[in-house]
Amino acid sequence: MKSDEIRKMSPEERKKTLNKFKEDLWNLRTQKVVSGQLENPSAIRNVKRDIARVLTIMREEEKEGG
Repeated sequence: MKSDEIRKMSPEERKKTLNKFKEDLWNLRTQKVVSGQLENPSAIRNVKRDIARVLTIMREEEKEGG
């Protein structure tokens, strides 16, 4: 997900997206542990980067507001 897409979201949508990414990360990690392999090994890295993007933009918005 690109940062422009995240910036266009409302704060509630960002929180929902963040929770979805965290759930995806959890699922990928459990899949890696249980099966020992992933279909796409870089998926964990990509989800972690998406989480970081959302958190960064949320923090920027928080700093601007107060």
